[in-house]
Amino acid sequence: MFRLLTHVLVVFILIGSLFLSSDALAQAGGTLPADKVELLHADSLVGINQPGQIIRKIYNNVRFRQKGVLMYCNLAIQNVTTNIIEAYGNVRLIQGDTISVRGDTMFYYGNTRQADIRSHVVMRDRKMTLTTSQLEYDMVTGIAHYPKPGRIVDKENVLTSREGYYDTRTKLFTFRQNVRLVNPKGTLTADSLLYNSLTRIATFQGPTRIVNKDGVLTAVEGQYNTTTGISNFQRRATVETPKYRLTGDSLYYDNITELGIAKGNVVMVAKDRKAIITGDHVRYNGKLGISRVTGHPVAKSLANETTQDTLFLRADTLFSFDDTINNTRRLLAQKNVFVFKSDLQSKCDSLIYNTADSTIYFYKKPIVWSQNKYQMEADSIRALMKNNRINTMYLQSKSFVISLDTLMNFNQVKGRTITAYFATKITPVSSASASSTAGNLTASATNAPPRSVPAKGATPASATVVQQEQTVLDRVVVEGNGQSIYYAVDEKNKMIGLNHVECSRMNIEFTDSKVGRIRFYGQPDAQLIPPKEITSDDKELDGFYWREAEKPTKGQVLWQETPPVVKPGTKKPLKIRSSTKPLAKKRVPKGIK
Repeated sequence: MFRLLTHVLVVFILIGSLFLSSDALAQAGGTLPADKVELLHADSLVGINQPGQIIRKIYNNVRFRQKGVLMYCNLAIQNVTTNIIEAYGNVRLIQGDTISVRGDTMFYYGNTRQADIRSHVVMRDRKMTLTTSQLEYDMVTGIAHYPKPGRIVDKENVLTSREGYYDTRTKLFTFRQNVRLVNPKGTLTADSLLYNSLTRIATFQGPTRIVNKDGVLTAVEGQYNTTTGISNFQRRATVETPKYRLTGDSLYYDNITELGIAKGNVVMVAKDRKAIITGDHVRYNGKLGISRVTGHPVAKSLANETTQDTLFLRADTLFSFDDTINNTRRLLAQKNVFVFKSDLQSKCDSLIYNTADSTIYFYKKPIVWSQNKYQMEADSIRALMKNNRINTMYLQSKSFVISLDTLMNFNQVKGRTITAYFATKITPVSSASASSTAGNLTASATNAPPRSVPAKGATPASATVVQQEQTVLDRVVVEGNGQSIYYAVDEKNKMIGLNHVECSRMNIEFTDSKVGRIRFYGQPDAQLIPPKEITSDDKELDGFYWREAEKPTKGQVLWQETPPVVKPGTKKPLKIRSSTKPLAKKRVPKGIK
């Protein structure tokens, strides 16, 4: 009986102490231990007898305080000795006027000021709301860690991740595994992510993907401003739209203005037109459809999908202009322009390539080669493509065309304007020798596998006949101040003489790279020189210069080889004689360029 009375007395003493405020304790001369959790209020309290420890079981409307942090719950077990609290039911933790945490259960460690809150956890501050199933909150460092999947919502974004940290002081989140950020401007997924809820800037290090209505952006390292839609990426990054794919070692992209800047090993692909532009620096304006490429720029356009024939173009600067209405593109090249295609090579100072009508415009001292047999020069040249091969060439002012025939002689035509018409010639070649002759065909053959048909009367073991396509000069029309040198040959391909002709207009037709039918208009002045009387001076028109050594190779256009340097003054200026003046007796010494 005595023991029972003693136990009841202890309980009443503990309950009475529950309702003593800190002021009352101070008036009584008592002091609270430093950093001890203070019990402010409860409806009832029961002491638990455990040797060496003071433990309380506290019921209903429970309220604690420690260093400005208030804690609420329905039921608490407080170990006064270890300064640890177990809180259950409607748990709340409020820190100042900014941070509040709710949950079903909390383990609070007063000595380290750490809270482990579990089940239906909701953490709020002025910038965001975090929901998860478990939260570890260190109030000394201000860092909250959720080891279980969490969801964060702020003014514009919803972020989810497998694990995360939140610094309540810097407002910086660290997300890990299965990170997903969603806002009205797009969706970001990553393996890891840093997010500042003040600046709303997401920083990532690891594979990241951003998707919006305009396209997809993939990167490894960089920043994304969820408010402005501006991205800055390091390492290798790619932005892909329905029409373009832009990749670079670093990438800046403004989702609102559609401005993209890529640097380092840049590759821009026009997917709908099978065209690729590479360079060191690309600036792309999506709204205007304009791209500027500098630093070893190269444009590659698939001229023929069947044959995989590609047009390569390089210059100091490349511009690409998109016509979204007509779904066409215009390419502008400036300074030191080089072109390589299977049937066309060129160099000039500036160039325009219009995909709408498959026309190439060459400006400022252009020179064009075709099939290792033809060389064309003028102040400006316009080339019209048909079926992705050269069809017509228009030469304006100081025009000069040179054709190398099968006898290795140079047929020459010059005038004020020249129109050169080309045709596609199909040449049968034995498949047994096709591989060995393919290298000799150089630019004349396409890159496509030859079409093969059985040879007539062939046995299964015999060779087949393949067909190679070549672009050949078909006809030349000269307008104004026309002059020509061409070699006349007989049916056995033996030269019978050299013709010098001057007239105001001429029409020259070619067959197998040899001059065939010729028509002269406007009182032509002609002279036929027998083979034995031909001198070296007779073989060249004024201004003749065979510049095959300058013809760009594919390696040069791709910046893999250095083009030859042409010294100034090595070519003699082109002079056009008047059509009314007879052939000059004075010859131009051989070798003058």
